[in-house]
Amino acid sequence: MSTENGSAWLAGFKADYETIFVEDWSPYLGGILLVLVIIGLMINGLFWGVFGGVKFWGDWFNNLIGLGPLLGVPQELDSFLMHRMSLMNIMLVLGSFCAALLSRQFLPRRPPKLEYIWAALGGCLLGIGAALAGGCTTGGFFNPILHASPAGWAMWAGLLMGAAIGLKLLMWTLENIEWGMVAPPPIKLPEGVLRIYPLLGLTVVVGVLLWATQWYGSGNTQLAARAVIVLAGFAIGFIMHRSRLCFARSFREPFMTAEGDMTKAVILALTIGMIISSLLFQKKIIDPYVAIPATFWIGSLLGGLIFGIGMIFAGGCASGSLWRMGEGHAKLWMTIFFFSWSGSIASALLKKFKITSIDESNVESFEMTAVGFQAYLPDMLGGWGWTYLISGSILLLWYLLVRYNESTEKFTVI
Repeated sequence: MSTENGSAWLAGFKADYETIFVEDWSPYLGGILLVLVIIGLMINGLFWGVFGGVKFWGDWFNNLIGLGPLLGVPQELDSFLMHRMSLMNIMLVLGSFCAALLSRQFLPRRPPKLEYIWAALGGCLLGIGAALAGGCTTGGFFNPILHASPAGWAMWAGLLMGAAIGLKLLMWTLENIEWGMVAPPPIKLPEGVLRIYPLLGLTVVVGVLLWATQWYGSGNTQLAARAVIVLAGFAIGFIMHRSRLCFARSFREPFMTAEGDMTKAVILALTIGMIISSLLFQKKIIDPYVAIPATFWIGSLLGGLIFGIGMIFAGGCASGSLWRMGEGHAKLWMTIFFFSWSGSIASALLKKFKITSIDESNVESFEMTAVGFQAYLPDMLGGWGWTYLISGSILLLWYLLVRYNESTEKFTVI
């Protein structure tokens, strides 16, 4: 009897493990957990960003090859682990890698040759678009909406248009280009390696917890703050991998397959995040302007359009590319390289030509550039009533269009 009980216990433990670490989570659960981590960052005076860290990597590379001084890139840069957004991005990749190990889904994946060209092209467009919009789908779209800025909605409109255009262009290439379409043979790892993946994943979890604990208890204020980023970035990568959460898919899938679950998950996350963050702003726990780019509306709209086209060819947005890097996709490593390089170059040139440089003569409380300003709806509209109404109406309209398209496929472009 004890043997049977022991076998049942082990079988139950295995079933729970499969449910939590192997089976995909619902994107709705992923969206809720993601926004809770973001709110946790906000309460600690921080915010989630991706493009700043990606551009930072490009700055390092441009300095390494001698382009930095010509572009005006700062020569004295932080280390990769001390730069806040660089650290968060590294932890996002590590969190995804850990989740892929625990689910035994990590595998080096090589795409067809043509997709490397798409990755380079898409990555360059991502960098240019993010430089114009003041951020990627995270810093230019998601965060500004949570921070009650119409800049997020302007980029949202650009992303929708860019995704539709990008899909049309991608389909044209698939119909007219035959070179480089054959995928190389898949890489097969020994069964013994796959069996130890969960143990490796557990080792990564323990290592991250020890790392964060050491920094938090170091007595150094900067390291203590970075410890929060270590845990938050790791959690974001883990959540996004487990739920397959991807902003690029939320814009792409309705146009491609009419599937709307990912879009509705993002809408749910935005709804929850907007309500909670608005309470934080009204209680003055955090300054909303810290995460609002000075790009409303020209930079946000145009940047979103370019970024939207880029993410279709790249195969993901910024955060989506990072977590898929952790899963082993070679194409996304190529995407992030060109994203970081072009983002650094585009950001430097746009500032050099006074397009996105801050107007120092502006004496208002918000920052202003040639492509827009820091727009905060409660200040623009005189309170939160109209802010809730406008943002809520756009979210409802987006949901209704996606729900209608799931049933009719009226908005699919392929």
